[in-house]
Amino acid sequence: MKKYTVGIIGATGMVGQRFALLLKDHPWFEVGALAASSSSAGKKYRDAVRRWHMAEPMPEKFADMVVMDAAADMRKIASSVDFCFCAVNMKKDEIKALEEAYARAECPIVSNNSAHRFTPDVPMVIPEINADHLEVISSQRKRLGTKRGFIAVKSNCSLQSYVPLLHPLKKFGIKCAAVTTYQAISGAGKTFETMPEIIDNIIPYIGGEEEKSEREPLKIWGHVKGGEIALADAPAITAQCLRVPVSDGHTAACFVSFEQKPTAGEILEAWRAYEGEPQKLKLPSAPERFIHYFEEADRPQPKLDRMVERGMAVCAGRLRADSLFDYKFIGFSHNTLRGAAGGAVLLAELLAAKGYFD
Repeated sequence: MKKYTVGIIGATGMVGQRFALLLKDHPWFEVGALAASSSSAGKKYRDAVRRWHMAEPMPEKFADMVVMDAAADMRKIASSVDFCFCAVNMKKDEIKALEEAYARAECPIVSNNSAHRFTPDVPMVIPEINADHLEVISSQRKRLGTKRGFIAVKSNCSLQSYVPLLHPLKKFGIKCAAVTTYQAISGAGKTFETMPEIIDNIIPYIGGEEEKSEREPLKIWGHVKGGEIALADAPAITAQCLRVPVSDGHTAACFVSFEQKPTAGEILEAWRAYEGEPQKLKLPSAPERFIHYFEEADRPQPKLDRMVERGMAVCAGRLRADSLFDYKFIGFSHNTLRGAAGGAVLLAELLAAKGYFD
């Protein structure tokens, strides 16, 4: 695989910092540009980052790189890299405009942001589930008038804790599902130092999260039709989302009913046997096994299991019959690795393997 030069837009934020760590020794991607807001532009990365949120230290190879202005230097950045990752903290309309400007400047964008998730010709991809949606990029390029430029996005971080576990069970005909997610503070870009109100507390509301948790799976399970992603019309999902005092890792309590109710053994086998394109292609960031099931009654746990397969696996446990639904189980994933920057890097590897950056 050839080496690609990449940019990180929004490099100073929590997800941008995670991108920096994931890319410092990446076998396919070499960081050639760091970009952020105008207040950070012109500073060395070590000076532009107000607070380093990661447990690992800032990579020395990036510390003295000068941060560029994501907007004002857009054309300079676009011409110097093969594609960019984007994780900016801006208003949704501003993000949409910025990402589309890069795409029109022939710089593909792999986005962690939500702004384009429901743009009909923008694929929203969990690489193990709907890699086939990438074919819509050809239609998007026609709309944008580009040869190389496009936008591809990853889904909301909370989905990674339950959608990958429901997906292998769709063959049994999922009628409906209910999910409650218990989401880490890093999902809000916070640490315990910057979010003291979460200590000894649960906040039972995360703005917009429940709507995303109910709607986004229908795009992931949709299909390409007429140059757009047609949403699936089922299954119905209802969600509640809570912020809990956990540093990293989103947990989901999931309840599900089926058209053809499987046995518990059939569910476990479906999880055990499932693999997607990243596993078949042996992409660098892909977990060897996508889904890990724990037999112990008290697993998975964020503190113990967030780093299973370098934080890129999805964990499950406590599968059992339910008195109202057919079954219930617990799901778990690392929200800033599988759910954010790591998922975007895996998506970029899939795009690279399939030639979309060439």
